[in-house]
Order: sequence, then structure tokens, then C-alpha cells
Amino acid sequence: MTQRFENAASCWKAIMSDVLRNKGLLSVIEKFARENTNPTHVVFGTSGWRGETGSDFTFNNVRGVTSAIIEMFKGNNSSVMKAMGVSGFEEIQKRGVIVGHDNRFLGPEFAMEVIGLLQKDGIKTWYAGEAPTPEFSAGIEMVHAACSINLTPSHNPANYSGFKFNPSDGGPAGTEITTKIEEISNRMMDKLSIIKPVKPEKGEKIDLTGLYIQFIKERKTLDIEKIRDFVNREDCIICVDNVHGSTRGRIERILGECKNIKYLRTEKDFLFGGIAPEPSEKNMQGVEKVLKESNARFKLGVVMDPDGDRIRHADGSIQIPMNYFGAMAFHFLHVHKKIPGVVAKSVGTSNFVNAIAGKLGVPVKETKVGFKNFRPYMLKTSSAIGGERAIVAFEESDGISAYNHILEKDAIFGLLLAIEMMAVTGKNLSEYLKDLMDEFGYYYPDRSGISVDPTLVGEPLIKKISVIGEHYKKGTVVPMGKISRTVKNVITEDGIKLVFDDGSWLMIRPSGTEPKVRFYIEARTEEGKQAVFETAERMTRDALGMAR
Repeated sequence: MTQRFENAASCWKAIMSDVLRNKGLLSVIEKFARENTNPTHVVFGTSGWRGETGSDFTFNNVRGVTSAIIEMFKGNNSSVMKAMGVSGFEEIQKRGVIVGHDNRFLGPEFAMEVIGLLQKDGIKTWYAGEAPTPEFSAGIEMVHAACSINLTPSHNPANYSGFKFNPSDGGPAGTEITTKIEEISNRMMDKLSIIKPVKPEKGEKIDLTGLYIQFIKERKTLDIEKIRDFVNREDCIICVDNVHGSTRGRIERILGECKNIKYLRTEKDFLFGGIAPEPSEKNMQGVEKVLKESNARFKLGVVMDPDGDRIRHADGSIQIPMNYFGAMAFHFLHVHKKIPGVVAKSVGTSNFVNAIAGKLGVPVKETKVGFKNFRPYMLKTSSAIGGERAIVAFEESDGISAYNHILEKDAIFGLLLAIEMMAVTGKNLSEYLKDLMDEFGYYYPDRSGISVDPTLVGEPLIKKISVIGEHYKKGTVVPMGKISRTVKNVITEDGIKLVFDDGSWLMIRPSGTEPKVRFYIEARTEEGKQAVFETAERMTRDALGMAR
């Protein structure tokens, strides 16, 4: 008996309950995606617009957002064009748009919808096929394109699709651009516009991997020859888990075939084997098994998300989250490679890097959450306006880039940099990390959060949480478990961050889109984390008037 579903959401529920048994239902999802013309509310978050395939991310809505972008181009708004890095629509038509996708279901089909509409308005297009996010950023610069459209929801589950827009500098689109796309898209959605598809002409293909290799060789932040020599000559094992994503095949092209590199989950699988395809502690199990079974002197394992902009490291002894790896990257690039500048980190990221930078006399710039906020420190022109160019830019949610590299986070760069660290220091990552902690101090970051009343989502929640900063001023003594700590600094860049006299801290950040409050904390001992978490929750519940 054929299963019947009222909507895509119910079909996805069945698929995700047993992906092996129900993967054939993807044909039903495609039917919903093609026939569902219900509008959606378009919101571009820190990395684009995302939605459930067949529910709100449909062919008609993709055409709607693409049409909105074309209308934005034609509008020649001065602030938009400045943010785009172009003079106007005619320049966009000539310089062109790179279009591609990650490994998601219907990625090529959605891309053709975008290309058809762009070509109809005389805009040059390149089709990248399946490619990771960092390659789009490098490709834009290498061919001098006006922008790129990458159909990816990053690390979201298999039922999601996404739409990411990057302007001519290759970085994530700023609010000058995304606000305009949202405004025009939602005006079209309100009109219940049905937009006819346009069959694309034969488009020009682009080899983004080849351009990426050329890009990193020209920029010279990484020493590719040293990295290749290390993996081929040393007693090492490198394990790369692609989680079926668009990074598959990339490392082979950059480093060549090598018996010391083992690849996991390279098969095509739209459903990622039923897991959430993120670089999480849990998803490192396959990598850790390979490393523990090896007797090699040097060990390195990584897991990357489907669009290749997030990464997590391990070396068989410990897992190394970005809170630690970003600090190690700074030390390596500044001390071993003599790169000058500043550290750029998001405000919820570990202060381990602050301790290292402080002793080395390097300024630290803390930004709001979202990689796009690193742009002022990542541009080539940054050094011309006061020497504020980043040596490294990273955030605790697994994203990193560095000096003279792309403005997007880059998992491939994170892997190559880790190999070069081993080649230069002669140490595994855990050995290098221990040396740094022995010298600069031990830090133990973590995160959690609580759900709140759904009526508080957005501005009401932000307003209630803001009273914490008013109540806990610099110098306030705060009970924390069996001891008390004094507030040394208050940072209100993104939520409320209280830094205490021992270097521990807590950050309370309300979600702007969900009824949740997120806690980012850091203690100076593993045992001390619980007390900091309890303090953050107590402050939050007091601010919200919630009973404990």
C-alpha cells in the first residue's frame, strides 16, 4: 500500500525515522518541492536562508528569492552596490555569478532554476556543480566574479536546503545586502507570486577546486609543499571524515594520493546515514577508531560538515574543539610563521587565545557571533587602516580562517594548517596544546542553554536579558558555588558577557529567532564548569522572573 502524506514535513518525518528503509520517499519530497507554491517568510541568518526541502524551500520560493536578488541588482542602490563591491547592474552582468551547491538532495535542480533566471537577465553564469563553501569564496576572487550563490544549509540535517549569497570579496553577505534581499523576497511572497521557470542555456562550467589550489599557493599562508612532503615521508596517519559532504575528493586533489591518508564517508548519501552532519564530538567516533588502531608517530583526524566550512580535530589522545585549535593556530602563525596583526574571535569563544595574545603583546578583537563580523579584520585593506589585520579569525562553532586567506570559514584550510603545525613543531596537536597550556594557563570552555516562554522570542527576550548587564557591574561580587568571584569586565557586544577575576567568564545570549537563552561559559578547572553554568542559569531565571 502506497503511503500518502499531507505535506513534506510528514514525509520527512517518515524518512528520518528510518533512512535506509524509507529513502525511496525522496521522490515524494521532490513532488512536494515542485508542486508546493505556498510562500514562506525569508530570513537570511548568519549564513543565508534555510528551510525544509518541499515545505518552505521549494522550487517556486527559490525562484522567488533569485528574482528578488535580480531586482536588487537592477535597483542599483548605492549602499547595496558598495557592499557588493561593484559599480552597478551592468558590471554584475559582465563579471557574472558563480552558482553551485553542496551534496544535498535536489541541489543540481535548484541550481538550474537559479541559473536560468540569471541568464534571462543577461547575467553571465558559471556552474560549479557540487563544491564546498570555501571554494566559492576563493573562486570569486580568482575569476573576478561579482558574487556567488551556493545552495547549502551548511551543517543542518538532511531535510534542509539553503541559499547562501557571497559578494565580490568572497565573504558572507552583510546586512546591507541581506536586508534588501529579505525585503524584496517577502514583498513577492506577500503577493503569492508564481514565478515561471526559465530553462538555462548551456552554461560555462568552472573548476573551483583547481582555482582553490591556485589561490592557496598564491596567498602563501600555507606551505603546501611542506605539507605534502610531511604526509608522504613521515610516519603519520591522517584520517578525514567527509560525512558524505562536498569536501570529498578535495584533499586528494590538493595533496595527491597518499597511503598515509584515510578517507571516511565519501559515498553519495543525501540523508547522511540518518545523522546530523556536523563536526560534533559524537561524529568523531569513526575518526578516533582509525587513529587508535594506528601505531604511527603522528596522528591527525578531522570531521568536516557538508559544505566544508566547519571542522573538528582529534589526534587519538584527545579531541580538539575550535576553542583550542583557534588559539593554537594563532600561536603557530604568529610565533612560527612571524605573521603580525591582531586576533579576531567571536565573543562566545574561549579566552585561552586572550591569554596567549596578552603575553605576546597582540591585540584581541571580540565581535558578535557570525563569521561575517570578522570582515573588517580580514580584508587586504585592513592593514592600511591602522594595522588591524587578523592573524587568525575563529569562532567556537568550528569555523576558522586566517591572514591573507578567504573571508569565509574554511574546514579545508583548518586541516592543512593542522598538518603544517605538526610538520613544523614535530608534535601531535595534543602535545602542542599541552605545551601552550603549561605556558599560558588552562581554560575549560563549554556551552548550554534553556528554553523560555515562546512569547518572548526576539526583542522581548533581548530586552529582559539586558537587565543582567545593568545589575552586574564591574566590581560586583558574585556567589559561584562555594566561592565568590568579582566581575572584572562586562562585555555587551552580543548578549551579556561577565569576565571574572580568575579569568573565568559566562556569556548569556538570547536567541533572536527561537525562545531560547544560550549560555557560553569558561572555567579555569574542569570541576569548576558546573558552578559557572549554575550561575549563568540563576542570573537568567532571575532576569526573566522564572522560578528555579
